[in-house]
Amino acid sequence: MSVKTSFYKLHRVFGLIAIVPVICWTLSGLSHPFMSNWFRPFIPVEVYKPPVQSEVKPALSIQQVLHINDIIELRNFGLVSFNKASYYQVLGKDSVCNYYSADDGALLKNGDQLYAVWLARYFTQDSVSAIKSIRLQKTFDGQYQPINHLLPVWKVSFARSDGMDVYIETGQSRMGTFNNNTRKALLWVFEQLHTWEFLAAIAGDTFRNVFLLSVIAVMCFSLLSGLTIYGLFWKKFKAAAQKRRENRRYDKRFLYRYHRKIGLYVSFVMLTFVISAAFHLVVKLHNGDVVKAPYAQLIDRKELGLSNLKLPVADSTIIKIGLAKFNNQAYYQVSNNKKAILYFDTKTGTALIDGDKTFAAFLSDYYHPENKEIKQANGKLTVSQVRQFDNEYGFINKRLPVQKVSYPGNKNWYIETTTAKLATKVNGLDRAEGFSFIFLHKFFYMSWAGKNIRDIVSMLAALGVLVVAVLGFLSFIKNK
Repeated sequence: MSVKTSFYKLHRVFGLIAIVPVICWTLSGLSHPFMSNWFRPFIPVEVYKPPVQSEVKPALSIQQVLHINDIIELRNFGLVSFNKASYYQVLGKDSVCNYYSADDGALLKNGDQLYAVWLARYFTQDSVSAIKSIRLQKTFDGQYQPINHLLPVWKVSFARSDGMDVYIETGQSRMGTFNNNTRKALLWVFEQLHTWEFLAAIAGDTFRNVFLLSVIAVMCFSLLSGLTIYGLFWKKFKAAAQKRRENRRYDKRFLYRYHRKIGLYVSFVMLTFVISAAFHLVVKLHNGDVVKAPYAQLIDRKELGLSNLKLPVADSTIIKIGLAKFNNQAYYQVSNNKKAILYFDTKTGTALIDGDKTFAAFLSDYYHPENKEIKQANGKLTVSQVRQFDNEYGFINKRLPVQKVSYPGNKNWYIETTTAKLATKVNGLDRAEGFSFIFLHKFFYMSWAGKNIRDIVSMLAALGVLVVAVLGFLSFIKNK
């Protein structure tokens, strides 16, 4: 058997193995622009702007509310205003959030649900439609995927013809995402045909990633063997075409010819898809460490010596207030209208200079599994606040503002101090993979032409790969 024949057979075998995955990936890839852009549901308001404390006008302090309701310990609290009343959100020792009137301390039954519904109506600007259902969601699923980051959330479903669902994180008064019936259907298609979540459900995420990586390797071999065949047989193909034109004969092998030609045209795009997808999966496998449980604080009521209403900061600037406990000391955590986060001793009211940076470094230490590296980096950390999304900390991370804790070796950990959550972590490998994926897989190099043009170009690329795969399969059937 000659080398040329061997390559031909290998190309056919690889192509047959990859045909179903390629069709699944290209069809779901074609659906993505509709899901994320053209058919994306409209929602009137996407960000809630809370009133400042001087507009909320609480009559009672948090200490008084805790005393009235016999609450000895709490994890955190907040101050919210809705339905023409003001309430303290109190996250108890059991991590259940209860609402107490800021006027008389009375418990609001099902307060967290009521606030979630109020926010959902605020975002949708829908005060008329009935609420079909509301449930607390503590895990991600097909309609509320990990890319949304925020948990737990309330899923508020409206009784509307479009089947609108809004996901609400009440603790931060923000929206996780929103879906209508069309988007739910497209999410299902993408989840099953593109990311193959059914494999993760059957055998776990690691198995899914390894399996997908194996399929991508087969696709790569199919692509390279096809290009090799074109190189080895190029003179033969050219001579046959020239002879056919001279003799004016009908091209009976047009399927093969178009498979070769279109395949050559889209080979570069196929290579970028394969490389970026493989790199993405390798990094996911590399970063498969178990995430540490979220930081949980518990504060005794006795630690709150100073009233939250007597802090040395103007009420007209306070948009959010809560608690933070670290290094064995409790602080009032105050977010002002300039996106600064201030810290005041809960007993004396003394301001902690650079408190947010100190808390971020503390939390980064908590979440970091490599304690030895932390100790070696002591004194070499740089902490800076991030107030808007950028290329490294993109909008998919949801949380703002965050503190960026930078370690030696270009490793950045992003901490949302108001929730004590690790937003994301980025090292050199993550950074390279991120740029690879957005430029080679999602065509962000076409962003200069606008989102619509970028999506059209990506769809044409996916369509080209699909056509090549189908022509190759039809050629195989015809040959049989």
